[in-house]
Amino acid sequence: MTEDLADVRAAIASIPALAGYTGPLQRMGGLTNRVYRAGEFCLRIPGKGTEEYISRANEAVAAREAARAGVSPQVLHVDDATGVMVTRFLADGVTMSPEEFRTRPGSPARAGEAFRKLHTSGAVFPFRFELFAMIDDYLKVLSTKDVNLPAGYHDVVREADGTVRAALAAHPLPIVACHCDPLCENFLDTGERMWIVDWEYSGMNDPMWDLGDLSVEGGFDTAQEDEMLRAYFGGEPSANDRGRVVIYKAMCDLLWTLWGLIQLANGNPADDFRAYADNRFARCKALMETPEFSRHVAAVRG
Repeated sequence: MTEDLADVRAAIASIPALAGYTGPLQRMGGLTNRVYRAGEFCLRIPGKGTEEYISRANEAVAAREAARAGVSPQVLHVDDATGVMVTRFLADGVTMSPEEFRTRPGSPARAGEAFRKLHTSGAVFPFRFELFAMIDDYLKVLSTKDVNLPAGYHDVVREADGTVRAALAAHPLPIVACHCDPLCENFLDTGERMWIVDWEYSGMNDPMWDLGDLSVEGGFDTAQEDEMLRAYFGGEPSANDRGRVVIYKAMCDLLWTLWGLIQLANGNPADDFRAYADNRFARCKALMETPEFSRHVAAVRG
């Protein structure tokens, strides 16, 4: 079925950076938004219902700051109210996936280097990405919708709120500008440099969140994770840093379980979000039940 592009063409006509563009529109990826290549530009139109849990004004600041930091394409237009955004299109950038991270030599290292560049840039994002506050916020959104949490979800949150939260708070890292939603598809690789796009969930955060979350999203094996971490740290990470990465591998699944349920409740057709949420929660529980997880929590706490 041919996609109706009338609203896309209307958006283009209203944007000075795209004024007069009548060329082809190539649909790109995206789980919640519609993204199109328009010649040398990339147009993003937010998905239905995203205004419930995303601040477009915060995202606009973060996207511009990330571009200034040299890790994201130039922002040419953004509407703080609607979230419609135009950036430069990176013609030589390959959109990453778990398979691309497995087969493109050096890509985990380039991702680690991009994170280090962002985290050390001095950029300041307006949002504070705080794990347990976001879980509470997402649960409030879900309380208004007809969707069931996975069995035992609240029990795992209570456990994490006790042991994990205390461990992370014992020796906190300074918060820095973080992407916070490092899906593989949010990375564009030129073979020499990794770029990061999509700053909807970005905020000031523990930098180890980005590393742990990308390891999960990419399905990294031990060698890939070590390659990313060594590139990021310029050597072996400390027991505390590695422990935080492992903790956040579980915690990102705990949080994004709820995100998946919001997509399910909103009727997002991009994926089977019931399975998405259930699988993420099962993976979170499985990791938290391992002896290794307990050892990492103890290392972070100590």
